[in-house]
Amino acid sequence: MSGIRIILGTSIIMVLIGYLIIQFNPGLNLKSDSVADLNMVDNFQLSNNIESENLINASSIIIEDMVLGDPNAPVTIIEYASFTCPHCKNFHEGTFKKLKKNYIDEGKVKFILRDVYFDRYGLWAAMVARCDNSEKFYGIVEEIFRRQAEWTKGEEDIQIANNLRKIGLSIGMNSDTIDACLSDGDMAQALVNVYQKNADKDKISSTPSFIINGEKMKKSTYDEFVDKIDEHLKGY
Repeated sequence: MSGIRIILGTSIIMVLIGYLIIQFNPGLNLKSDSVADLNMVDNFQLSNNIESENLINASSIIIEDMVLGDPNAPVTIIEYASFTCPHCKNFHEGTFKKLKKNYIDEGKVKFILRDVYFDRYGLWAAMVARCDNSEKFYGIVEEIFRRQAEWTKGEEDIQIANNLRKIGLSIGMNSDTIDACLSDGDMAQALVNVYQKNADKDKISSTPSFIINGEKMKKSTYDEFVDKIDEHLKGY
C-alpha cells in the first residue's frame, strides 16, 4: 500500500508541475541573497494569458487573509513575503518571534501574511501552507521558512514538490489532502490573481514589505516596529 501511495502522490505532483510549467516560465535562482524585486513578475504568464474558463473557475474561489492574533486588535501588520526569499526567512526567525511574543500574543497586534510569487516554488509552498482548511497555516509557514535551504534544493521540479509534501506530512497533514491541494489548478490561479491585485494596490516592490495600519514601513528592524506599533497604540 505504501508503494501505491507513493506512486499516486508522485503522479498528482507531476500533474501539478505540468499545469504550472504551462502557466509560468521556469523558476528563478533560489540561491540569491539579494532582496527579490517584483520586476521579476514579468517572467510570469499572468491572468490575461490564461484561458477564460480557467479564469472563471479561479474567480469563484475566495482567498481570505490569514490572520494571526486577535482579529479586533487595534494594530494590523501586513507582511508581503515570498517563501523562497532569504530575507523573509530571516525576519520570521528573528523579528517576527519577538513581535509575536510581545504584541500578537498580547492581543495588541493582528498579523497577516500575504504571499508573493516570484517563482512556481513559492506558489507551491503557499498551496501547501493553505492546505487542510488552513488550520495549521502559521505552523506550516514557520516550518517552510525554517527549512527553506533544505526544501529549495533539487535539480528537478518533482524533487522540490516532494520536499514540500514532506513538510506537510511532518507536521501531521493528511497525505491525500496534500495531494488534492497540490493538484488544484484553480486554487493556484486564484492565489496568483489575488497576489497581483494586492501587490498592485499596495505598490509592493520587494520582499519582505510591511504595512502597519495602512502605512508602509521604510525599515523593518524590531525597534522600528516597536516605534510604529506604540505610536498606533496611543489612546488604546
